[in-house]
Amino acid sequence: MDKSYNAVMSRKNEIMKKALGIDYTKYKITDIAFDYEMMMDDVGYSIKEIFDIQSSSKVGNTPLYFLPNITKLVRKYAPKGKGAKIYLKDEAANASGSFKARRASLSIYEAKKRGYKGVIASTSGNYGAAVASQAAMRGLKCIIVQEVFDSRFVGQPEIIEKARACEALGAEVIMSSVGPELFYSFLSALEDTGYFNASLYTPFSIAGIETLGWEVMHQIRAIEGRDPDYIMITHAGGGNLTGTARGVLKYKMENKPLNYTEFVGCSVDLSGLHMASDIDFNKKSFTTGHTGFGIPFAEWPDRADTPRNAARSLRYMDRYLTVTQGEVFYATELLAASEGIERGPAGNTSLAGAINLAMTLDQDAIIVVQETEYTGAGKHPQAQLSFARQNGIEILRGHPEKSINGKNIVLPYNIGDFQYKEQDLAKLKISYLENLISNYPNIKLQDEDIEFLSNDLNEDPKWIRDNLFSILSKKGK
Repeated sequence: MDKSYNAVMSRKNEIMKKALGIDYTKYKITDIAFDYEMMMDDVGYSIKEIFDIQSSSKVGNTPLYFLPNITKLVRKYAPKGKGAKIYLKDEAANASGSFKARRASLSIYEAKKRGYKGVIASTSGNYGAAVASQAAMRGLKCIIVQEVFDSRFVGQPEIIEKARACEALGAEVIMSSVGPELFYSFLSALEDTGYFNASLYTPFSIAGIETLGWEVMHQIRAIEGRDPDYIMITHAGGGNLTGTARGVLKYKMENKPLNYTEFVGCSVDLSGLHMASDIDFNKKSFTTGHTGFGIPFAEWPDRADTPRNAARSLRYMDRYLTVTQGEVFYATELLAASEGIERGPAGNTSLAGAINLAMTLDQDAIIVVQETEYTGAGKHPQAQLSFARQNGIEILRGHPEKSINGKNIVLPYNIGDFQYKEQDLAKLKISYLENLISNYPNIKLQDEDIEFLSNDLNEDPKWIRDNLFSILSKKGK
C-alpha cells in the first residue's frame, strides 16, 4: 500500500469510516444540513447508563467546592455590593486528572464493546492521558499522536509533561513537530493498526461530558437551593461547552428550572500567534483553552477529524470572554495560595474569567467554574514562565492590557488589574456563514439548510437569511 503523504490523505474518508464505526451518511439531510440530535441519540445510552459506565472506570462524582477566600478577595476589589459567589467543580478528581476522562470513557467503552483491539487519539492535551487511562482499565492497547516540537525539536514543558503522563499510563506516544505531518501520522497509524478512532469530536465524546453538567446542577441545588446564574467553561475545540450545556439542559428538562443559567465560554487570548506556525509554536504558554482553537472551531466546527463534529459550541454559548496569559498564571497561583488547591493551567482559564465576571455581578449571583485539571512539573507556571523567558518572552508585572502575545507576559499586581474582553458572538456567527459560503461556493440553500443553520447558530431563520444575503451581496452573488 502506498504510504506517501498524498496517498494516505487521499484515503482519509475510508480510513476514518473504518476507524470510527459510525455511518455519518445516515444523518445527512442536504450537503450542509444533518440531523444533529439523531446523531447524538444514536449514542444509545441514557444519562443513568453513562453514569454507571463512568463509575466503573473511576470517572465522575467529583466534588464541588465553594471558594470563600477568592470570593472574599473579589468583593474587596469589586464595586460596592458586587462580587458573585464562585464555586469550583474539581474534575482533577477523575482517574486521569481532568474532565476529559468523561470524554474518553464512552469512546473506550464502545471500542471494547465493538471488538477493537486498541484505540488511537490525536491530541497534545489532557485527552491523551484520559484515553490512555481508560484504555488501561478496559484492557485495550493505546496510541497517542501528539504535536510536541518545533522544527528544532524543542518541546513545550506542558506538552512534554502530558506525553509523560500518557506513557506512564501505558500508551505508545508518537511525537510530531508542528505542521501537517500530525494528521498524516494519525491517519497512517489508524490504517496500519485497525484501531478505534477515539476522537475528541465523536458523539460518544460529547455525550460523556453531559454527566458533568448534570452533576453541577444537582450539587449546586443541594448547596444553594437554586440553579447557578453562570457556568464558566474553558473553551477550545467546543466539546467541553457543548457537553456540559447539554447535560445542564437535560437536567432542567427532568427537574423544573429554578432560574436561567448562562453558558459562558472563556479562552486565553493568543491573537497574533498562528497555531500552525513553527516560529510561533513555542512563543505561547498555553497548549489548549486558547483562541487559536476556540475561535476557528466556533466559526467552522467541521474542521475536525470526523465527518461531522459533535462539538458545536455556538448552539449553546451565551457569552464568550477572553483573558490574558498573565491573568491565568495569576489565578493559578491564587487558587493554590488562598484556597489550598493546586491545579493545572487550562482549567484556571475559566477561573480567571470567573474572577473577572464576578466583580461585575451582585453578591447573590452564583458562578460555577466547571472544571479543574491536575498539575505536574511541566504544567506549573514556573516551568512555563521559565520556558517563555528562554524563548525571548519578557515577563512583566502590570496591567493585562499591556500584554503583547509573542513579546511579553504581563502578570497582574492583584485581581483589581483583571480585565476580560467580551467577544462578539454575532461576528463569530457571521464568520461561520462566510466559511459556509467559501466551502460551498455553488450551493443553493434549501429550507432544511436554513433550519439547520438556525439551530447550529442559535439564531432565528430571518437572522440567518438576512446575513447570508448580506454576505452574498458583498461577493456580488
